[in-house]
Amino acid sequence: MTVLIVLAAAAVAPRGNPATGMKLYQSCMGCHSLDENDVGPKHRGVVGRKAASVPGYAYSAALRKSGIIWSPEMLDRWLTNPQKLVPGAKMYFSVANPQSRADIIAYLAQHR
Repeated sequence: MTVLIVLAAAAVAPRGNPATGMKLYQSCMGCHSLDENDVGPKHRGVVGRKAASVPGYAYSAALRKSGIIWSPEMLDRWLTNPQKLVPGAKMYFSVANPQSRADIIAYLAQHR
Protein backbone atom coordinates (compact mmCIF):
# COMPACT_ATOMS: atom_id res chain seq x y z
CA MET A 1 0.00 0.00 0.00
CA THR A 2 2.80 2.44 0.86
CA VAL A 3 4.46 1.82 -2.52
CA LEU A 4 1.26 2.80 -4.36
CA ILE A 5 0.97 6.03 -2.40
CA VAL A 6 4.59 6.95 -3.15
CA LEU A 7 4.16 6.16 -6.85
CA ALA A 8 0.94 8.17 -7.04
CA ALA A 9 2.59 11.15 -5.36
CA ALA A 10 5.52 10.97 -7.78
CA ALA A 11 3.14 11.07 -10.76
CA VAL A 12 1.54 14.36 -9.68
CA ALA A 13 2.97 17.36 -11.49
CA PRO A 14 4.16 20.29 -9.38
CA ARG A 15 1.81 23.21 -8.98
CA GLY A 16 3.00 26.25 -10.92
CA ASN A 17 3.58 29.70 -9.48
CA PRO A 18 2.83 32.38 -12.12
CA ALA A 19 4.92 35.05 -10.35
CA THR A 20 7.98 32.81 -10.49
CA GLY A 21 7.03 31.84 -14.03
CA MET A 22 7.07 35.52 -15.05
CA LYS A 23 10.68 35.76 -13.90
CA LEU A 24 11.64 32.50 -15.60
CA TYR A 25 9.90 33.55 -18.82
CA GLN A 26 12.56 36.24 -19.25
CA SER A 27 14.90 33.47 -20.47
CA CYS A 28 12.32 32.68 -23.19
CA MET A 29 12.21 36.27 -24.38
CA GLY A 30 15.32 35.92 -26.52
CA CYS A 31 13.01 34.19 -29.01
CA HIS A 32 9.42 34.77 -27.82
CA SER A 33 7.13 37.47 -26.53
CA LEU A 34 3.53 37.39 -25.43
CA ASP A 35 2.22 39.57 -28.26
CA GLU A 36 4.57 39.50 -31.24
CA ASN A 37 6.13 36.83 -33.42
CA ASP A 38 9.91 36.87 -33.32
CA VAL A 39 12.36 33.99 -33.71
CA GLY A 40 9.53 31.97 -32.14
CA PRO A 41 5.76 32.56 -32.25
CA LYS A 42 3.92 34.80 -29.81
CA HIS A 43 2.73 33.12 -26.63
CA ARG A 44 -0.43 34.98 -25.60
CA GLY A 45 -3.21 32.40 -25.70
CA VAL A 46 -0.86 29.45 -26.15
CA VAL A 47 -2.56 27.30 -23.49
CA GLY A 48 -5.39 25.54 -25.29
CA ARG A 49 -4.25 26.61 -28.77
CA LYS A 50 -3.52 24.23 -31.62
CA ALA A 51 0.21 24.02 -32.38
CA ALA A 52 1.42 25.90 -35.45
CA SER A 53 -1.71 28.05 -35.65
CA VAL A 54 -0.47 31.61 -35.02
CA PRO A 55 -0.92 33.63 -38.22
CA GLY A 56 2.22 35.18 -39.66
CA TYR A 57 4.71 32.73 -38.14
CA ALA A 58 6.68 30.27 -40.32
CA TYR A 59 6.42 26.99 -38.38
CA SER A 60 8.39 23.87 -39.19
CA ALA A 61 6.61 21.23 -41.25
CA ALA A 62 7.02 18.84 -38.32
CA LEU A 63 5.09 21.08 -35.90
CA ARG A 64 2.41 21.88 -38.50
CA LYS A 65 1.80 18.13 -38.95
CA SER A 66 1.91 17.32 -35.20
CA GLY A 67 -1.77 17.87 -34.39
CA ILE A 68 -0.77 18.99 -30.88
CA ILE A 69 -3.07 21.07 -28.71
CA TRP A 70 -1.05 23.03 -26.13
CA SER A 71 -2.56 21.73 -22.90
CA PRO A 72 -0.50 22.25 -19.73
CA GLU A 73 0.54 18.59 -19.90
CA MET A 74 1.64 18.88 -23.53
CA LEU A 75 3.51 22.12 -22.83
CA ASP A 76 5.32 20.31 -20.02
CA ARG A 77 6.38 17.55 -22.43
CA TRP A 78 7.42 20.18 -25.01
CA LEU A 79 9.50 22.18 -22.55
CA THR A 80 11.12 18.97 -21.30
CA ASN A 81 12.45 18.07 -24.75
CA PRO A 82 10.90 19.69 -27.83
CA GLN A 83 12.97 17.62 -30.27
CA LYS A 84 11.88 14.37 -28.65
CA LEU A 85 8.22 15.38 -28.77
CA VAL A 86 8.36 16.74 -32.34
CA PRO A 87 11.54 15.76 -34.19
CA GLY A 88 12.33 18.46 -36.72
CA ALA A 89 10.74 21.32 -34.76
CA LYS A 90 12.66 24.59 -34.71
CA MET A 91 12.88 24.78 -30.92
CA TYR A 92 15.83 23.22 -29.11
CA PHE A 93 15.64 25.08 -25.79
CA SER A 94 14.48 22.90 -22.90
CA VAL A 95 13.70 23.40 -19.22
CA ALA A 96 15.05 20.55 -17.09
CA ASN A 97 13.46 21.46 -13.77
CA PRO A 98 9.82 20.26 -13.42
CA GLN A 99 8.94 23.09 -11.03
CA SER A 100 10.34 25.69 -13.43
CA ARG A 101 8.29 24.21 -16.27
CA ALA A 102 5.16 24.30 -14.10
CA ASP A 103 5.86 27.92 -13.16
CA ILE A 104 6.33 29.00 -16.80
CA ILE A 105 3.16 27.19 -17.85
CA ALA A 106 1.21 28.81 -15.00
CA TYR A 107 2.45 32.21 -16.15
CA LEU A 108 1.48 31.55 -19.76
CA ALA A 109 -1.95 30.26 -18.69
CA GLN A 110 -2.73 33.68 -17.24
CA HIS A 111 -2.24 35.34 -20.64
CA ARG A 112 -5.16 34.31 -22.80
